[in-house]
Amino acid sequence: MKILIFYASYGGGHLNAAKSIHEYLKNNYKNVNLDIELIDCMKYINKAIEKVTTKAYNEMAKKAPWAWGRIYADSQKGPLAHITSRSNKIMAIKLLRLLREKQPDLIISTHPFGSQMCSYLKRKGKITAKIATIMTDFAPHDQWLVGSDFTDYYFVAHENMKKYLKRKGIPDFKIFATGIPLSSRFLENFNKEKIFRELNLNPNKKTILFFGGGEFGLGKTRTIEIFEGFVKYCKNMQVIAISGKNEKMKFAFEKIVSKYNRKDSILVFEYTTQVPEFMYISNLVVTKPGGLTTTESLASHLPMVIINPIPGQEEKNAKFLVKNGIAIWIKKEDNVEELLENLFSHPETLEIMKENTKKLAKLHSTKDICDILLKNC
Repeated sequence: MKILIFYASYGGGHLNAAKSIHEYLKNNYKNVNLDIELIDCMKYINKAIEKVTTKAYNEMAKKAPWAWGRIYADSQKGPLAHITSRSNKIMAIKLLRLLREKQPDLIISTHPFGSQMCSYLKRKGKITAKIATIMTDFAPHDQWLVGSDFTDYYFVAHENMKKYLKRKGIPDFKIFATGIPLSSRFLENFNKEKIFRELNLNPNKKTILFFGGGEFGLGKTRTIEIFEGFVKYCKNMQVIAISGKNEKMKFAFEKIVSKYNRKDSILVFEYTTQVPEFMYISNLVVTKPGGLTTTESLASHLPMVIINPIPGQEEKNAKFLVKNGIAIWIKKEDNVEELLENLFSHPETLEIMKENTKKLAKLHSTKDICDILLKNC
């Protein structure tokens, strides 16, 4: 069976979801004759367009998130939604050359552009492959549903999203509330004592994992204020701070750690491959609510403190998590220390939040998606 997995490089979540599926198919179906390829569909169609559009998304997310929020809302319906759909039909013609060359039996897409282009080609009778769409957020957006009559499978984060798709006229048999694909590393049982020992941290203290940088460095000034609030307030706790690729954020974090003389209990990392281990030993995660980070936090049963969500999909994710008692959201007008006082002076609150993660965590999402696809294709 020939399988193509399409993603697009607008944020890291789409790629990570695609990689999780790719990894699971390769490692767990060795008795099945599978030929699997992972492809950035936008880069294939036109590297120049892909470069311009991903840069525009990154710059907007960093410098004008309100503008991205407007685009996100307008692309749900109205003129912009139709422009997006028409442009994807034009780009689909270029994608057809690849599909004719590869002759896939199954196309899995973790970005709506891939699904839209392939469903258009299927409607025109140009391809016959089964099409599977994996939605990588906790709130639906109608761009994912363009071409739904010719899409064979929808995989969504939770039952409420399934109900939304059904209200939009998509048949029940096409929709599976499996959860967002998750790397198998988040299912491992690590040696806690060893991790604490390697990090030179105290296993008897609460540990907070703080994601503050990342590729876009979103909300830099506010993130630094929030980080300083944690450093000042959480004197009897320890913090693992990840600044990602943002060197200015790393410098700002380290300056605050030195200012409060907390080098013994606050660690600052740049890019790291140890997120599963760090989540495993943590009691709380502070983060933006991207679809993949949220999935990983839920799988690790971590209560969440949400900071700086991008208007649009991340704000919708944030509202969903707060509504389900999994997260608190530090907004622009909030006093950080007052909020932390309220959170940590009631230990039962964190326990309730942790229990609530177990209701939404889909630990076997990747396996379930792959099993459903291979059983039916």
